[in-house]
Amino acid sequence: MDTVTKLQYALAQRVLSVNPSLTLSITAKAKELKARGINVVSLSAGEPDFDTPEYIKQAAITALEKGDTKYTPASGILDLRKAIAAKLKRDQGLTFEPSQILVCMGAKHALFNVFFALLNPADEVLIPSPYWLSYPEMVTLSGGKSVFLKTNEEDHFKLRPEILRKALNARSKILVLNSPSNPTGSVYTREELLGLIRVLRDHPNVLILSDEIYEKLVFDGERHYSIATLDPEIAKRTVIVNGHSKAYAMTGWRLGYVACPDKKLAEAVDSIQSHTTSNPTSFAQPGGVIALEKGDDDAMKMCKIYERRRNLLFEKIQAIPKLKPILPKGAFYMFTNIRATGMDSLTFTESLLGEAHVAVVPGQPFGSNEHVRLTFAASETVLDEASRRIADWLSKK
Repeated sequence: MDTVTKLQYALAQRVLSVNPSLTLSITAKAKELKARGINVVSLSAGEPDFDTPEYIKQAAITALEKGDTKYTPASGILDLRKAIAAKLKRDQGLTFEPSQILVCMGAKHALFNVFFALLNPADEVLIPSPYWLSYPEMVTLSGGKSVFLKTNEEDHFKLRPEILRKALNARSKILVLNSPSNPTGSVYTREELLGLIRVLRDHPNVLILSDEIYEKLVFDGERHYSIATLDPEIAKRTVIVNGHSKAYAMTGWRLGYVACPDKKLAEAVDSIQSHTTSNPTSFAQPGGVIALEKGDDDAMKMCKIYERRRNLLFEKIQAIPKLKPILPKGAFYMFTNIRATGMDSLTFTESLLGEAHVAVVPGQPFGSNEHVRLTFAASETVLDEASRRIADWLSKK
């Protein structure tokens, strides 16, 4: 009989401190139920349900046919970095050299690289709560400390200047801003950002990490503002992260980018990437160029459809007793208060999936156990069916 030797080893403490992504976990459970033949309706994944526009796909196909299958610079091809610089100038009025821009394997990867390049032990990262669940896990992996700044529904989950001022201290290294927000859909106005800027001017050593991945998805005539556009001094310490996934329906392409305020940070991120993943996929990058140059019309069309779906879902969920949806101004998520149900978000989510076969995401890993996150990146038929099932399920509770 063969004997199996059990290796005795301990995982790194930084890994033991990190929680798996619950959004991916819920999506996996929903897929498992579907594989068993159960009709599951999913409002969980943060992914456009549209296909990538054909001309973007064709650019990648052409690159493959030309033989663009070799390594590129770790920071991405020059044409894509130039296209990103042109986009930042066109949309935000900001000037970046291609050497200040790095293309990463998605915006998530870009964020991790920035945290890893900047954080030392005891450095504090200020994160408004609710927050995208991966921020604190990335901070932990990078050796820093997350400090959560509580926001509330009455302010549409946006950070107040007085809360920021109270939290800032000598250990504060980075303030994370995410507008439009995942999971709340909140969008900062120009005046609200100026209020934060007035506080940040008194703390010149604090960097701002501006996550703008949902910038093309804003509703009700709102406008996305990057905090870097509103003050020249703040621009010098703002790191912008963005990507192709949400605006152009390119989640699987894994194209994101970071625009650094100085070349020192850009070189540090480039060095990290060169030793970890090397370059983004070679033949995906020409598709990224075309998306930035020609994709905004399609992004706008998708945004209008999302807005129509948002209105539908809000109307349906608002009509369900015990649920209080918060109308989002951007992204494609509806953060919904479930306090009146008497359940916490994990119980609500697990029961809803197991009994009504509707997948949503608990608010607990986003920083609020009294909310759940629903996505409206789904067809109107799916939204109708999900709303009906939720209403029927809650009526029996």
